[in-house]
Amino acid sequence: MLKPMICIATMTLAASGAWGIDDVDRIDPIFGAVTYPDKAHTARNGGNGRFHGCGKTIPGATTPFGQVQLSPDTVTGGDNGPGYSYAMNTIEGFSMLHMSGIGWYGEFGNFQVMPTTGALEFDREAAKSRFDHDREQAKAGYYRVTLNRYHVEAELTASRTCGFMRFTYPMDKDARVKIDLGRRIGQKSRWLEHSEQRLSVVDEHTIEGRIVCSEKDGGWGRGSGKVNYTVYFHASFSEPIADFAFAEKGERVKNVEKSFTGRNAVFCAEFGCIKRPLVMKVAISFDSLDEARENFRREAKDVDFDAVRSAARAAWNNAIGGIRVKGGTERERTIFASALYRTMLDPREIGRGDGFTRRTVFSGWDVFRSEMPLLTLLKPKVVSDTISSMMETVTSGKRDVLPRWDIFGCKSGCMIGQPIISVMADAYEKGIRDFDVNLALKLADAALEKETKVRSLGYHPGSLSQTLEYAYFNWCYGRLAELAGRPADAARGYAYSQSYTNVWCHEVGWMRARKADGSWTPWGGRKKHGQGCVESNPWQQGWFVPHDVEGLVRLMGGREKFTAELEEFFGATPENFGWCDAYNHPNEPCHTLPFLFAHSTKPELTAKWTRAICERAYDTGPYGLCGNDDVGQMSAWYVLAAIGIHPLCPGDGRWYLTAPLFTETVIRLDPAYYRGGTFTIRAPKADAAHGRIAAVRLNGRTLDRPYVTTAEVAAGGVLEIDLGEFNPR
Repeated sequence: MLKPMICIATMTLAASGAWGIDDVDRIDPIFGAVTYPDKAHTARNGGNGRFHGCGKTIPGATTPFGQVQLSPDTVTGGDNGPGYSYAMNTIEGFSMLHMSGIGWYGEFGNFQVMPTTGALEFDREAAKSRFDHDREQAKAGYYRVTLNRYHVEAELTASRTCGFMRFTYPMDKDARVKIDLGRRIGQKSRWLEHSEQRLSVVDEHTIEGRIVCSEKDGGWGRGSGKVNYTVYFHASFSEPIADFAFAEKGERVKNVEKSFTGRNAVFCAEFGCIKRPLVMKVAISFDSLDEARENFRREAKDVDFDAVRSAARAAWNNAIGGIRVKGGTERERTIFASALYRTMLDPREIGRGDGFTRRTVFSGWDVFRSEMPLLTLLKPKVVSDTISSMMETVTSGKRDVLPRWDIFGCKSGCMIGQPIISVMADAYEKGIRDFDVNLALKLADAALEKETKVRSLGYHPGSLSQTLEYAYFNWCYGRLAELAGRPADAARGYAYSQSYTNVWCHEVGWMRARKADGSWTPWGGRKKHGQGCVESNPWQQGWFVPHDVEGLVRLMGGREKFTAELEEFFGATPENFGWCDAYNHPNEPCHTLPFLFAHSTKPELTAKWTRAICERAYDTGPYGLCGNDDVGQMSAWYVLAAIGIHPLCPGDGRWYLTAPLFTETVIRLDPAYYRGGTFTIRAPKADAAHGRIAAVRLNGRTLDRPYVTTAEVAAGGVLEIDLGEFNPR
């Protein structure tokens, strides 16, 4: 029942001193919600430059790590992963499942609902409506818009497994609801041919059924992501259904009684003229129809729309309360709250495992750098469950090897490396140890043996990116083995981690890919993309030796040379931090690089550059992200940089320091994992003029190093950062 849930949330907030009570209403779900910018906005910002794909986030209603992400759809098909773009002016409907911030052809978008009036329209293109942004509102757990064509106000909210829609129709029009069962964001073609959808009318208020989603139809990567799943649904209407119809491929199907099975099915329910809002409740399960019915009974049956909306807001209030900040500008507080919100959309809950919560949508190559480290502080159980879930994809037989990018254990090898090994090592180092570490080591070892030749050749043929990333992931394997008390395995992992030295080319003075026979691949200069690099060039990828920065310093000819190279690299970045050949914040390979200055002769430049990135690469509103959010990674970077700490090498237990945006940050530590209670970061002079770290004290003791350790954070206490005015050398 929902009322007890609301009481529990309220009690939790009261006990914690109303953490984050102000910032929950600063959350702007429209933050970053553009797939591609409109022409006028592009022209105002000097061409594509800054807005390479934009944030691609969703504006709809969900709960922290919730299964349901109920959001509006402005587009189907193409490289439009979230299904919504602020730059568009029509809405097709509202679907139950989405992914936020992805840069590939999208997944989900199932069970698309569109309230209509007038003549029956079964085709989503024919039934879409114009809308205006000044009649659109998005809050944490709530979304509202007016559909101009039908003069219908649509409101959305959600619980963990259920979506709730409230439609207010004109009182003199027949109210209808169109449900597109065949729709999927990343469809291959307009008319699907392989999937199966079934809907049954149970009674005058209730429908239920299933939607089978095959990779043959499209979905993730237009099918190349190899995602297969079934959505089971159980739904109710607050008003009785007066009449209904089914359609297949846009054509009405005749002589159907109460059930229909199709390949591109649409269901339309008619309610006549109704004098009050129509509320539709939809429960979702990926396991069975019985579970969908149980989800409905538990979360939807006896609650009203406004109670669910209040509970969703309370859930977000509590979730983002893991970090409380003071100071900063209103703009910075809004960006911060919105970014923190984005970090808690995924990996989402999808069911129960053997002693853990089963999770999916793990964007590994992106999130191992910032988001998963952030969640080790704020939501350690989520990290632990994610690790167990990724291991289960192998032990259950869904996959042969650990996933790099996971949606329901899909066979896709999207991106490169084995980022879950980084997450494992980082979690275990921080005391998050309620996953099977021996199984983790076994599966990590198997993946590193199978997926790369770094161990056998000392490099990955033809790929600089894979050589460097697998060197780091071997280090993570060694670190995990060391912490687990297996020194022989640790030594083996650490030895393989030195493979990065094999791709340093003295001839060109930079990292360079090798062919299978050991010879160098053709060289087009450091700035030329490709050359064995994934979504980067050698200049951007060549810095990735997080586990042995001092070794990289030596390869590059010493600290002075290292510093000069870093300054040249960052100095070539455009003012607006748009997509470029130098420091490229819109994409992940560069995200840890500002913290390399801690190993240079000018450590103060870390703070200079993180401040500049926070100021110019992020903004409020739909154009607030300079690149795809990538399931929370871009947002997590901002959260960590804004409070003054960020890892350089997840797994080594170090949080590198930078100049905070806020005068005080209080991190609430989960007592199930950390004994310290709270960890506070104070920077009394934090403002635009003061961004140079002058001195640091931890619990009153002067700190003469550029980082704090996990052990120090976990123990709780106060980190004081004295900031001086910028004084660049």
